[in-house]
Amino acid sequence: MTKRIRPSAAIVVAGLLATATACSGPPASPPGFAGRHPAAAHGANVAEGTGADGGRAFTLVAAGGILPDTPLIDRAAQDAGGAGFDFRPMLKGVAPTVSQADLAICHMETAYGQQGGPYTGAPSFRSPPEVATALRATGFDSCSTASDHSLDDGARGIRRTLDALDGAGIAHAGTARSAAEASRPALLRAGKGKDAARVAHLAYTNGAPGAGKPTGRPWEVAPIDGPRIVADARKAREAGADVVVVSLHWGTEGQDAPDDAQRTLGRRLTSSATGDRPDIDLILGTTHVPQAYEKVNGTWIAYGSGNQIAGAAVGHDGVPDPRAGEGAMGRFTFAPPAGPGKRWTVRKAEFLPQWFDPAAGRAVRLSPATAEAGPGRGDLNRIHDRISRVVLSRGAAQDGLVEGR
Repeated sequence: MTKRIRPSAAIVVAGLLATATACSGPPASPPGFAGRHPAAAHGANVAEGTGADGGRAFTLVAAGGILPDTPLIDRAAQDAGGAGFDFRPMLKGVAPTVSQADLAICHMETAYGQQGGPYTGAPSFRSPPEVATALRATGFDSCSTASDHSLDDGARGIRRTLDALDGAGIAHAGTARSAAEASRPALLRAGKGKDAARVAHLAYTNGAPGAGKPTGRPWEVAPIDGPRIVADARKAREAGADVVVVSLHWGTEGQDAPDDAQRTLGRRLTSSATGDRPDIDLILGTTHVPQAYEKVNGTWIAYGSGNQIAGAAVGHDGVPDPRAGEGAMGRFTFAPPAGPGKRWTVRKAEFLPQWFDPAAGRAVRLSPATAEAGPGRGDLNRIHDRISRVVLSRGAAQDGLVEGR
């Protein structure tokens, strides 16, 4: 591991899913949460066109890891003016992009501590539950929670994290408080009424120290396993999902290029189909640095979205790593199927460079014009260009990937 110095739509839950998780509320509440954005309320952000089944195109935004280290926890306390913790200012720079999407997905890398603390950063994270409130205020609908830090505070950390996300109205995938919860998928609505697409969000990790041991609770954190992921995706489809999105916490940490294991699994997952319909419609990789996007077997893979909130970091060799705050959010516009039994297809694929400034404690959207914004912006332009080179390094531009505005 790298060392670190709007209102919701109706709830939709259907079927059983053996290993992938989505959220379930307390026993008194029905399980699952739907997406927050009715399409009609965001007409400017919904692509035109209605499919043969009546569905309407929608946009999905996916962001990088949320890792509030100790200096950022202190900053959130300052931003709250001494009254708890406020992480909303950190995310203000990306909030317009996130909130304008029909669905927005984050990667909640860390576990939450108990209300009132103590809260800690690396190597064993316990984040303030107020992070969840900020994620919702920014516009996120669902977060993957499977990572190598899922069990930093054991089962109680998982429970606190999911309780806080539930309280904020954010769905979650990848960890669970019970075997029963791990068997229930939530279908997120992108739109409303008969025009709404039902989007299943599944999540897995390749490293959660202590997962299932010594307590014998293998359902707490969903591990990466190819056949298992395919089986879960098919069950989500049977439960009514129009679009299946899989978040994977994977890869070689600190490596710009996807490794052999990522590419092999990506090919396997994107080649899996039931009839003429792929089982998985989008793969979102969560790594601590941006990695390439690539269209494989007709399906987009974002191998690594980098970080959205992260403090300064040093690599295993003790050298400061300036990439710690770099991210490449993805924005995918899904078009409705041409007919019954056909897949929803990505009509437009975009990447959105961003950088988290650890000194200011703020996320910054980057663009080619960043350097023209004023004196001293040259460094941001270089960061933007580096992220772009990495994201496009496997030929995604030839398949239509463009930088979003």
